[in-house]
Amino acid sequence: MNCIKILKDEDFGLKSKEFYKPRIRIGARGIILNKKNEIAIIYKRKKQEYKLVGGGVEQQEEPMLAFEREALEETGCKIKIIKNLGTIEEHKSYDDFKQISFVYVAKVVEDTKTTHLTNQEKIEQAELLWCNLDDAISLIQNSENNLKPSPIDGPLSIYHSKFIVRRDLEILKYWKQHIDIEKNVTFI
Repeated sequence: MNCIKILKDEDFGLKSKEFYKPRIRIGARGIILNKKNEIAIIYKRKKQEYKLVGGGVEQQEEPMLAFEREALEETGCKIKIIKNLGTIEEHKSYDDFKQISFVYVAKVVEDTKTTHLTNQEKIEQAELLWCNLDDAISLIQNSENNLKPSPIDGPLSIYHSKFIVRRDLEILKYWKQHIDIEKNVTFI
């Protein structure tokens, strides 16, 4: 399977530490397109963080199903996955944590107009935005230097957010470089 990128502390000007017994988390995330070819972006107002839709894969859950679940929870949209882009990894040595995310492109097939945000997402004032690819790249890229700590995360809040933002920026840049939107996305 294609690995889009492995993000490490060096990508943020830090020197990686040796991992001791890293926690490993599997994630599922990606690009969701509506009928206007706009991309779903989650904006967490309290953190000034822009990110793609996605989250952790639960026990015994397949990554594709996890992405579909996350999409429904965070956007209220039922989706159809149209492309598997590969994986992206985050190696956060300062938290002894590694995340491997499966990355997809999907289209909206139904908007239920009902989200199911977690308590943390509600506290961080998460909201859904739809924007074109270049605007999505710009919002995510510009948020990296304006991040604020989460009101409920610990002292590594901004450290984690920088990885999240950079990860999602790398996904969008990869997709823009490798996929011709007009020829590969058609809606019923």
